[in-house]
Amino acid sequence: MATVLDPNKAKTARRVIEVLEFFDDQRRHATVMDIARRYKRPQSSTSELLAILVDMGLLYKDPSSRSYTPTPWAAMLGSLFQPSPVRDGRLSMLTDRLVAQTGLGTALMGMVGLNVQIYRWLAGAKSLAFPSGLSGGAQKRLCESAAGWLLLSTLAPERRDGVIRRLRAETPTDRKFSAAVVSQRVQDCGRDGYAVGPAGFGVTAEMCAVLLPTEPGEHPMVLGFVYEPSDDIDRSALIALLQKSVLTCGNQPNNYVSLPSGHAGTAKTVSSAA
Repeated sequence: MATVLDPNKAKTARRVIEVLEFFDDQRRHATVMDIARRYKRPQSSTSELLAILVDMGLLYKDPSSRSYTPTPWAAMLGSLFQPSPVRDGRLSMLTDRLVAQTGLGTALMGMVGLNVQIYRWLAGAKSLAFPSGLSGGAQKRLCESAAGWLLLSTLAPERRDGVIRRLRAETPTDRKFSAAVVSQRVQDCGRDGYAVGPAGFGVTAEMCAVLLPTEPGEHPMVLGFVYEPSDDIDRSALIALLQKSVLTCGNQPNNYVSLPSGHAGTAKTVSSAA
């Protein structure tokens, strides 16, 4: 039996996530009106929600500026069970570095049901024609983007074919695609380990993306550049940069140093970054 969601509870949960997404979009501080305007919410209910998040310990409130910032708890929720490059911040640092190095928008994505979801989006210096669909938390069908083809390639063939057929069946008539064509694209992406194609998410831009290395039991993730196609874009160079970067990120050893002697009962090692 399908679960029936309470619309009011679903709305509240969505608004909490929106607040956290707002801060994830390269913003350090926000006022009530900043968030209310962004999501077209009433000021009164937004103020009440932020006050609750402060009481829960998810946000700090600066009494002088009346602005809000996330607490460390907001960043650490759920991090214990994430893959190590996520947990220790390596992927965040990698995306920052790639944007600085190329000037291109960079997205970290994963698979949620039949959709690609953006886990982290950093806009580049080079603007996009229609950037509004690109934001943390945004979801689009797996069949609509190069990232989706890569994620589909990680599924077992029999399951993958079933997912593609279902995606086609649920696609509106004016956007129907050939299951055979998409299936071949997915197989090619799985063989090559990268994909070049539409970025999806309602933008006209193109994406080149690669799969991140994963450990057994981990969910697949994709890292990609998003850009407007032009003669200035060297796709082969971008793919090579992504492949080298994710390999280095995945193989980076934990950097530990020993504690001085005489600390009985304490942990044997601590991170040198501490």
